[in-house]
Amino acid sequence: MGLSAMNRCTSSPLLRAIAASSIAFLAIACAQQVPIPYPPSDQTPVMSGLRLVPVVDRLDHPWAMTWLPDGAMLVTERRGKLWRIEGNRRTEISGVPTVFASGQGGLFDVALHPRFEQNRWVYLSFARGEASANALAVARGRLEGDALVGTEVIFEVAQKKSSRQHFGSRFVWLPDGTLLVAVGDGGNPPASYQGAYIREQAQNWQSHIGKVLRMTEDGKPVGAPVAGRDPYVYSIGHRNIQGMVRDPATGRVWATEHGSQGGDELNLIEAGKNYGWPVVSYSNEYGGGPVARVTTRPDVEPPRTVWTPSIAPSGLAIYTADRFPEWRGNLFSGGLRGMEVRRIVLDRDGKVTREERLRTERRIRDVRQGPDGYLYVLTDEPEGALIRIER
Repeated sequence: MGLSAMNRCTSSPLLRAIAASSIAFLAIACAQQVPIPYPPSDQTPVMSGLRLVPVVDRLDHPWAMTWLPDGAMLVTERRGKLWRIEGNRRTEISGVPTVFASGQGGLFDVALHPRFEQNRWVYLSFARGEASANALAVARGRLEGDALVGTEVIFEVAQKKSSRQHFGSRFVWLPDGTLLVAVGDGGNPPASYQGAYIREQAQNWQSHIGKVLRMTEDGKPVGAPVAGRDPYVYSIGHRNIQGMVRDPATGRVWATEHGSQGGDELNLIEAGKNYGWPVVSYSNEYGGGPVARVTTRPDVEPPRTVWTPSIAPSGLAIYTADRFPEWRGNLFSGGLRGMEVRRIVLDRDGKVTREERLRTERRIRDVRQGPDGYLYVLTDEPEGALIRIER
């Protein structure tokens, strides 16, 4: 069966109807999968000589973390709580906006303003709305004691959806004081928007869905890198970015995003670029067969690496400290499905030269470098934990 024929297995409404009544037919017709010109992700060498040291337990599906200047931590839980953690003491921070904590929705990333010590601004990304109409939003509030004061929503995705999947979302501050915000593609088929699969919005320059957006510190648009397009849109063609970080040495912005049935990607994010989803991809439909007709196209930025089988990457850090000198300049990605922390070695040109993985046997939601030079991870579980990686 040719590639175009396989794609029609999942894109034609008629054949979707046939598949609903004849699963055996679909399994035969769409058995072929996308060939991946990358090493299988489950054959990556395993790291040794490291240990996982529990720091904090009893966290309910923690999602993100950051450190305050005094050494305390802020940790989000997906169901809508923000914690200040200092040693063995944890305090819930009030003033967090109401979140839509359903499906994959909830409270997501947390970041401090680059001039936090002067203005005390804390930024949160979260799902907002209800089952029939929800979207990713960004809020900020001033941290005063154990409360966010004056919390306000400064941005909300314009396109409201009825699915409970694929919100994103990570923050990255740029040197000019603008904020990058990753937004997911809204969900898998049959999730729809205006009569088509919602994931097709990822290729629409006028839509916020499936994008990296750029905004000012108070949520205003900066202006599109491509004239005549939505002023928030920085890059397009993203499925579900859950890891994003800026390398302070090179200025490069890296992102990891979930594929579908494999095809997870590491991308170098640049203004005005198209990263392909869902028209150019190494992913497969959950019902079988490729998502896209092609895996490359001249106007689409190729991924720096692709992970199949899926590791479900979440959280991304770049190591810059002295505890592990051999790690400087390396990326570290968490893996939800992979239950791992993956070390990604880059050369000066940003090419991936080597990978290895630390098995954790727990779903890793976030990875950050702490002020003490250690790497910390959050595990995505009802009884989640904050864990430090040591020799």
